[in-house]
Amino acid sequence: MAEISQNIAKAIELLNNDELVAIPTETVYGLAGKAISDDALLKIFAVKNRPKFNPLILHLSSLERAKQYVEYIPDLAYKLAEQFIPGPITFLLQKSAKVPDLVTAGSDLVAVRVPNHTLTLELLNKLDFPICAPSANPFEYISPTSAEHVNNQLGEKIKLILDGGECKVGIESTIISLVDKPTIYRKGGVSIEQIEEVIGKVEIHKFIDENPVSPGNLKSHYSPNIPSLLGNIDELAKDFVGKRIGILNFNKINQKFDPKNQLVLALDSSLETAAKNLFKYLRELDNFDVDVILLEEVPNIGLGLSINDRLKRAAKNT
Repeated sequence: MAEISQNIAKAIELLNNDELVAIPTETVYGLAGKAISDDALLKIFAVKNRPKFNPLILHLSSLERAKQYVEYIPDLAYKLAEQFIPGPITFLLQKSAKVPDLVTAGSDLVAVRVPNHTLTLELLNKLDFPICAPSANPFEYISPTSAEHVNNQLGEKIKLILDGGECKVGIESTIISLVDKPTIYRKGGVSIEQIEEVIGKVEIHKFIDENPVSPGNLKSHYSPNIPSLLGNIDELAKDFVGKRIGILNFNKINQKFDPKNQLVLALDSSLETAAKNLFKYLRELDNFDVDVILLEEVPNIGLGLSINDRLKRAAKNT
């Protein structure tokens, strides 16, 4: 299995040699490789079993360092950066010639972000190149929010996992295109309302299945291995009489079902708590001795939009 430590010197050595390292961020753990090396990029796709038509995100220590990898940084990006960078927001911009086509899946747009985690920022500050770091899990499975999650799934395929504790946000970054009209390509850790308070009304891009220009635009994702359905728990359960049912609730146990097979995202009804627990609890439910997992939506406001987006893509009935 992989070494789990805070050995930044070893991480730098591995990345310089086109090897992969799992890194912590405030959102989820990423599988990092040198963004300007085709060899490293191909390893990311291979280790994750990720299709090459699905773009990657450049991770850098500051927005200023992104200048050489994009054609220009618009004023709206700087306005958003003042509020949310470093943090769970990613900008989709016109790429420069320095960005390999493998990063963008041939698109002329590139996603860039500055993660908000002290350990990873220290690493990025010591590198003279950006990294790509999609979630450190097999493609389409639940994203990891701890070093242990990564080790359980990819530990035999990589040498080092930088241990930064549990992720504080728990869902991936919001992706916003600033090339033309501001457009949300992925709902994430910064809510749409927060963004609109800074730059005004934004459009919402509907995700597609083929040749996406942005990461996070595939319809099926974040899925447990156990069949999972989203909707009204009582109604969904009618189709599984006599079956073992696991349930993911928002803020309380459903008294009609066995409490031992239930998890509650946020007993305090906080959407921030629900987001932080989402992927962790989906993983736990996937290890329950149940035939089906029933998922309950959270209030569809603020960060709830991002949580429900992940629930819909985890479910088989949406």
